[in-house]
Amino acid sequence: MAPPSGAGKRVKGCQIFRPFVYGTTARPFDDKTNPKPPGVPDDHTHSWQVFVKGVDDTDITYWLRRVQFKLHESIPNHVRMVESEKGKAFSVDETGWGEFEITVKLYYVSESGEKPQTLYHHLRLHPYGRTDAEKEAMRANGEVVAWTYEEQLFNEPYDAFYEVLTTGALPSSSSGNNTKGAKGGKGGKGKQAAAAAPARSEGGVIERSAMIPLQTRPGQPFSRETEQAEIKKLKEAQAKVQELTHKMAAELKAKEERLATLKKEAHAATA
Repeated sequence: MAPPSGAGKRVKGCQIFRPFVYGTTARPFDDKTNPKPPGVPDDHTHSWQVFVKGVDDTDITYWLRRVQFKLHESIPNHVRMVESEKGKAFSVDETGWGEFEITVKLYYVSESGEKPQTLYHHLRLHPYGRTDAEKEAMRANGEVVAWTYEEQLFNEPYDAFYEVLTTGALPSSSSGNNTKGAKGGKGGKGKQAAAAAPARSEGGVIERSAMIPLQTRPGQPFSRETEQAEIKKLKEAQAKVQELTHKMAAELKAKEERLATLKKEAHAATA
Protein backbone atom coordinates (compact mmCIF):
# COMPACT_ATOMS: atom_id res chain seq x y z
CA MET A 1 0.00 0.00 0.00
CA ALA A 2 1.39 3.40 -1.00
CA PRO A 3 2.17 5.75 1.92
CA PRO A 4 -0.20 8.70 2.39
CA SER A 5 0.90 12.15 1.27
CA GLY A 6 3.15 13.79 3.85
CA ALA A 7 3.48 10.58 5.88
CA GLY A 8 7.27 10.71 5.87
CA LYS A 9 9.44 7.65 6.36
CA ARG A 10 8.77 4.64 8.54
CA VAL A 11 10.22 4.72 12.06
CA LYS A 12 12.58 1.77 11.87
CA GLY A 13 12.74 -0.68 14.74
CA CYS A 14 9.65 0.83 16.38
CA GLN A 15 6.51 -1.04 17.42
CA ILE A 16 3.55 0.70 19.04
CA PHE A 17 0.52 -1.10 20.39
CA ARG A 18 -2.82 0.27 21.50
CA PRO A 19 -5.28 -1.80 23.57
CA PHE A 20 -8.97 -2.00 22.71
CA VAL A 21 -12.02 -4.16 23.40
CA TYR A 22 -14.51 -5.69 20.99
CA GLY A 23 -17.45 -8.02 21.41
CA THR A 24 -21.16 -8.20 22.13
CA THR A 25 -23.54 -7.59 25.01
CA ALA A 26 -26.99 -9.21 24.85
CA ARG A 27 -30.11 -9.04 27.01
CA PRO A 28 -33.28 -11.13 26.84
CA PHE A 29 -36.54 -9.24 26.47
CA ASP A 30 -38.77 -9.09 29.56
CA ASP A 31 -41.68 -6.98 30.71
CA LYS A 32 -39.78 -5.08 33.42
CA THR A 33 -36.13 -4.31 32.70
CA ASN A 34 -35.96 -4.82 28.94
CA PRO A 35 -39.39 -4.65 27.27
CA LYS A 36 -39.61 -5.40 23.58
CA PRO A 37 -39.90 -2.15 21.53
CA PRO A 38 -42.81 -1.70 19.13
CA GLY A 39 -42.20 -3.15 15.68
CA VAL A 40 -39.75 -5.82 16.80
CA PRO A 41 -40.70 -9.24 15.31
CA ASP A 42 -42.48 -11.64 17.67
CA ASP A 43 -39.79 -14.31 17.37
CA HIS A 44 -36.97 -11.96 18.47
CA THR A 45 -35.95 -12.89 22.00
CA HIS A 46 -33.00 -10.57 22.69
CA SER A 47 -31.62 -7.10 22.16
CA TRP A 48 -27.87 -6.96 21.58
CA GLN A 49 -25.01 -4.66 20.73
CA VAL A 50 -21.74 -5.34 18.90
CA PHE A 51 -18.96 -2.81 19.46
CA VAL A 52 -15.33 -1.80 19.24
CA LYS A 53 -14.14 0.61 21.92
CA GLY A 54 -11.14 1.69 23.96
CA VAL A 55 -10.17 0.06 27.22
CA ASP A 56 -11.87 1.95 30.06
CA ASP A 57 -13.88 3.73 27.35
CA THR A 58 -10.94 5.90 26.29
CA ASP A 59 -11.05 7.49 22.85
CA ILE A 60 -9.52 5.42 20.04
CA THR A 61 -10.69 7.51 17.10
CA TYR A 62 -7.24 9.09 16.74
CA TRP A 63 -6.03 5.80 15.22
CA LEU A 64 -9.29 4.08 14.16
CA ARG A 65 -11.34 5.88 11.49
CA ARG A 66 -14.30 3.57 10.95
CA VAL A 67 -15.50 0.02 11.58
CA GLN A 68 -17.54 -2.24 9.33
CA PHE A 69 -19.80 -4.81 11.00
CA LYS A 70 -21.03 -7.63 8.77
CA LEU A 71 -24.07 -9.24 10.40
CA HIS A 72 -26.14 -12.25 9.39
CA GLU A 73 -27.60 -11.91 5.90
CA SER A 74 -31.14 -12.31 7.25
CA ILE A 75 -30.83 -8.95 9.00
CA PRO A 76 -31.87 -5.93 6.88
CA ASN A 77 -28.89 -3.83 5.80
CA HIS A 78 -26.61 -6.51 7.24
CA VAL A 79 -23.37 -4.66 6.36
CA ARG A 80 -23.06 -1.61 8.64
CA MET A 81 -20.31 0.99 8.36
CA VAL A 82 -19.84 3.08 11.51
CA GLU A 83 -17.79 6.25 11.22
CA SER A 84 -15.66 7.61 14.06
CA GLU A 85 -17.18 10.02 16.54
CA LYS A 86 -14.71 11.27 19.14
CA GLY A 87 -15.21 9.77 22.57
CA LYS A 88 -17.80 7.22 21.45
CA ALA A 89 -17.58 3.50 20.74
CA PHE A 90 -18.11 2.07 17.27
CA SER A 91 -21.31 0.09 17.79
CA VAL A 92 -24.43 -1.39 16.21
CA ASP A 93 -27.62 -2.19 18.17
CA GLU A 94 -29.96 -4.91 16.94
CA THR A 95 -32.49 -7.53 18.03
CA GLY A 96 -32.84 -11.19 17.15
CA TRP A 97 -33.22 -14.77 18.28
CA GLY A 98 -30.16 -16.61 16.95
CA GLU A 99 -26.41 -16.58 17.35
CA PHE A 100 -23.98 -16.16 14.45
CA GLU A 101 -20.50 -14.98 13.54
CA ILE A 102 -19.97 -11.26 13.05
CA THR A 103 -17.16 -9.98 10.83
CA VAL A 104 -15.54 -6.83 12.21
CA LYS A 105 -13.33 -4.86 9.80
CA LEU A 106 -11.11 -2.07 11.15
CA TYR A 107 -10.22 0.93 8.96
CA TYR A 108 -7.41 3.10 10.29
CA VAL A 109 -6.91 6.85 9.99
CA SER A 110 -5.39 8.09 6.73
CA GLU A 111 -2.06 9.00 8.37
CA SER A 112 -1.42 5.32 9.14
CA GLY A 113 -1.08 4.07 5.56
CA GLU A 114 -2.22 0.68 6.91
CA LYS A 115 -4.59 -1.76 5.20
CA PRO A 116 -7.88 -2.67 6.94
CA GLN A 117 -7.74 -5.61 9.32
CA THR A 118 -10.51 -8.15 9.96
CA LEU A 119 -11.65 -9.71 13.24
CA TYR A 120 -14.32 -12.33 13.86
CA HIS A 121 -16.69 -12.51 16.81
CA HIS A 122 -19.47 -14.96 17.70
CA LEU A 123 -22.62 -13.26 18.94
CA ARG A 124 -23.54 -14.85 22.26
CA LEU A 125 -27.13 -14.68 23.51
CA HIS A 126 -26.99 -17.40 26.17
CA PRO A 127 -24.45 -18.26 28.90
CA TYR A 128 -22.88 -21.66 28.27
CA GLY A 129 -21.44 -24.28 30.61
CA ARG A 130 -21.37 -24.54 34.36
CA THR A 131 -17.95 -23.20 35.33
CA ASP A 132 -17.56 -20.06 37.43
CA ALA A 133 -16.03 -18.15 34.52
CA GLU A 134 -18.97 -19.01 32.28
CA LYS A 135 -21.49 -18.12 34.94
CA GLU A 136 -19.79 -14.74 35.37
CA ALA A 137 -20.58 -14.01 31.72
CA MET A 138 -24.21 -13.48 32.72
CA ARG A 139 -24.83 -10.42 34.84
CA ALA A 140 -27.53 -9.94 37.43
CA ASN A 141 -29.74 -8.02 34.98
CA GLY A 142 -29.62 -10.89 32.49
CA GLU A 143 -26.89 -9.43 30.27
CA VAL A 144 -24.68 -11.94 28.50
CA VAL A 145 -21.25 -10.40 28.02
CA ALA A 146 -18.86 -11.73 25.35
CA TRP A 147 -15.96 -9.26 25.28
CA THR A 148 -12.42 -9.73 23.99
CA TYR A 149 -9.36 -7.71 24.97
CA GLU A 150 -7.08 -7.09 22.00
CA GLU A 151 -3.95 -5.10 21.27
CA GLN A 152 -3.49 -3.41 17.90
CA LEU A 153 0.16 -3.50 16.87
CA PHE A 154 1.58 -0.89 14.51
CA ASN A 155 4.95 -2.05 13.23
CA GLU A 156 7.35 0.70 12.11
CA PRO A 157 4.66 3.39 11.63
CA TYR A 158 5.17 6.32 9.29
CA ASP A 159 6.51 9.52 10.88
CA ALA A 160 3.16 11.32 10.67
CA PHE A 161 1.28 8.41 12.23
CA TYR A 162 3.94 8.02 14.91
CA GLU A 163 3.23 11.60 15.93
CA VAL A 164 -0.52 10.89 16.02
CA LEU A 165 -0.02 7.83 18.19
CA THR A 166 2.43 9.32 20.67
CA THR A 167 1.18 12.89 21.05
CA GLY A 168 -0.29 13.53 24.50
CA ALA A 169 -3.99 14.16 24.91
CA LEU A 170 -5.05 17.71 24.04
CA PRO A 171 -7.63 19.91 25.76
CA SER A 172 -11.18 19.11 24.69
CA SER A 173 -11.36 22.33 22.68
CA SER A 174 -8.41 21.22 20.51
CA SER A 175 -8.42 18.79 17.63
CA GLY A 176 -7.44 15.24 18.53
CA ASN A 177 -5.10 15.08 15.52
CA ASN A 178 -3.41 18.46 16.03
CA THR A 179 -0.01 16.93 16.61
CA LYS A 180 1.84 20.04 15.49
CA GLY A 181 0.20 22.14 18.18
CA ALA A 182 0.77 19.44 20.78
CA LYS A 183 4.50 19.51 20.00
CA GLY A 184 4.61 23.23 20.63
CA GLY A 185 4.41 24.59 17.09
CA LYS A 186 4.14 28.22 16.10
CA GLY A 187 1.95 30.54 18.12
CA GLY A 188 0.59 30.46 21.66
CA LYS A 189 -1.80 27.58 21.01
CA GLY A 190 1.07 25.12 20.67
CA LYS A 191 2.62 26.16 23.97
CA GLN A 192 -0.74 26.07 25.70
CA ALA A 193 -1.45 22.56 24.39
CA ALA A 194 2.01 21.33 25.32
CA ALA A 195 1.59 22.60 28.87
CA ALA A 196 -1.79 20.93 29.31
CA ALA A 197 -1.79 17.82 31.50
CA PRO A 198 -2.67 14.59 29.68
CA ALA A 199 -6.35 13.70 30.04
CA ARG A 200 -7.21 10.60 32.04
CA SER A 201 -10.26 8.38 32.00
CA GLU A 202 -12.18 7.63 35.19
CA GLY A 203 -10.05 4.53 35.61
CA GLY A 204 -6.85 6.56 35.49
CA VAL A 205 -5.86 5.59 31.95
CA ILE A 206 -4.08 8.34 30.01
CA GLU A 207 -5.47 8.87 26.53
CA ARG A 208 -3.26 7.91 23.58
CA SER A 209 -1.31 5.41 25.65
CA ALA A 210 -1.06 1.65 26.04
CA MET A 211 -2.19 1.81 29.65
CA ILE A 212 -5.00 -0.25 31.16
CA PRO A 213 -6.61 0.35 34.61
CA LEU A 214 -4.93 -0.99 37.72
CA GLN A 215 -8.11 -2.38 39.26
CA THR A 216 -11.22 -4.00 37.80
CA ARG A 217 -14.38 -1.93 38.07
CA PRO A 218 -18.04 -2.66 37.26
CA GLY A 219 -18.43 -2.60 33.48
CA GLN A 220 -14.64 -2.54 33.00
CA PRO A 221 -13.38 -6.14 33.33
CA PHE A 222 -9.92 -5.64 31.81
CA SER A 223 -7.22 -4.37 34.19
CA ARG A 224 -3.79 -5.16 35.62
CA GLU A 225 -5.66 -6.89 38.43
CA THR A 226 -7.39 -9.17 35.91
CA GLU A 227 -4.09 -9.76 34.15
CA GLN A 228 -2.39 -10.82 37.40
CA ALA A 229 -5.29 -13.13 38.25
CA GLU A 230 -4.98 -14.81 34.85
CA ILE A 231 -1.21 -15.14 35.27
CA LYS A 232 -1.78 -16.76 38.67
CA LYS A 233 -4.24 -19.25 37.14
CA LEU A 234 -1.77 -20.10 34.37
CA LYS A 235 1.04 -20.67 36.89
CA GLU A 236 -1.21 -22.89 39.01
CA ALA A 237 -2.26 -24.84 35.92
CA GLN A 238 1.38 -25.16 34.84
CA ALA A 239 2.36 -26.48 38.27
CA LYS A 240 -0.49 -29.00 38.12
CA VAL A 241 0.59 -30.20 34.67
CA GLN A 242 4.19 -30.56 35.86
CA GLU A 243 3.02 -32.53 38.88
CA LEU A 244 0.96 -34.87 36.69
CA THR A 245 3.87 -35.21 34.25
CA HIS A 246 6.28 -36.24 37.04
CA LYS A 247 3.70 -38.67 38.42
CA MET A 248 3.14 -40.28 35.03
CA ALA A 249 6.91 -40.48 34.42
CA ALA A 250 7.40 -42.24 37.77
CA GLU A 251 4.57 -44.67 37.00
CA LEU A 252 6.02 -45.38 33.55
CA LYS A 253 9.48 -45.99 35.03
CA ALA A 254 8.02 -48.41 37.59
CA LYS A 255 6.16 -50.31 34.87
CA GLU A 256 9.27 -50.49 32.69
CA GLU A 257 11.26 -51.86 35.63
CA ARG A 258 8.51 -54.39 36.37
CA LEU A 259 8.46 -55.43 32.70
CA ALA A 260 12.24 -55.90 32.69
CA THR A 261 11.97 -58.07 35.82
CA LEU A 262 9.24 -60.22 34.28
CA LYS A 263 11.33 -60.70 31.11
CA LYS A 264 14.31 -61.85 33.21
CA GLU A 265 12.13 -64.27 35.15
CA ALA A 266 10.61 -65.64 31.96
CA HIS A 267 14.07 -66.08 30.39
CA ALA A 268 15.37 -67.84 33.50
CA ALA A 269 12.39 -70.21 33.54
CA THR A 270 13.00 -71.31 29.94
CA ALA A 271 16.80 -71.63 30.22
